[in-house]
Amino acid sequence: MKDLLEVIAKNLVDYPEKVSVKEISEEHSLILELYVAPEDMGKVIGKQGRIAKAIRTVVKACAIHEDKRVIIEIKQP
Repeated sequence: MKDLLEVIAKNLVDYPEKVSVKEISEEHSLILELYVAPEDMGKVIGKQGRIAKAIRTVVKACAIHEDKRVIIEIKQP
């Protein structure tokens, strides 16, 4: 799921080299922290959060197969 999130984010932004994902595992959940350049925050979040919601939906669909709950946090480095 980390790789999936990274691929999606890198294809959305202007500075793909600044995209990184940090994975924090817990028992039944997984926290993915997505770091992007400040200039790319708007592209990853989208108008009214639509892009961010779509990214979360795709990653959560992947997480169902592993019986995990996924939380995606979008941050600046």
